[in-house]
Amino acid sequence: MFIRDLKSCEEFMSADEAILKELLHPDKADLKIGYSLAHAMVRPGKTTLPHRLKTSEVYYIMEGKGIMYIDGESSGVGPGMVIYIPPGAKQNIQNLGNRNLTFLCMVDPAWKEEDEEILNS
Repeated sequence: MFIRDLKSCEEFMSADEAILKELLHPDKADLKIGYSLAHAMVRPGKTTLPHRLKTSEVYYIMEGKGIMYIDGESSGVGPGMVIYIPPGAKQNIQNLGNRNLTFLCMVDPAWKEEDEEILNS
């Protein structure tokens, strides 16, 4: 049985400047999964850097409100919303609220550093 508590996960700043806690990754535990799952946070007034992944990604917004930008389109987002980000899409998210914007990020296949590219604005 594998159970992981968010409180025990190490917090770090990702290349796009979101604050992450990695929950599941097949390369870091004996898990028979092909995806990775992380808890992300963007502080009030902050925006992640534009970036793209070679793989698909899904965000599930848990708390806060913001604007999601994908390939030149934008949309308001909030709790309970799911966002699909296709492979290779230019993406970033902005926190519009006065509290943290928190969301889960699922990357399939599992996230690898070499699959992410930070872009110029």
